[in-house]
Amino acid sequence: MNESSRIQGWLICAAVVFLGLWFLVGLLQESYWAIALPVAVVTFFGLGLTFWVGYTIATVQVEPFDEGEATPPDPAPDPASDATSNRPA
Repeated sequence: MNESSRIQGWLICAAVVFLGLWFLVGLLQESYWAIALPVAVVTFFGLGLTFWVGYTIATVQVEPFDEGEATPPDPAPDPASDATSNRPA
């Protein structure tokens, strides 16, 4: 892990602490937006994720199934399973 990754990690942590404190101040001031904005963000994230899954399913490119490839090759005989070759004479 290089130094820039650590700096980015600490910046993310600092941003989360700042946003958490901002949310707490909004709750203490009994602000409607303190509840409405996080709920809206989570709702739109869930809707976007669901849309992405549906879009991925609808646009996936699937190669047609070739029945000639479905038949397995003849298995080679397994020498360990041949019980007669391991018996002493």
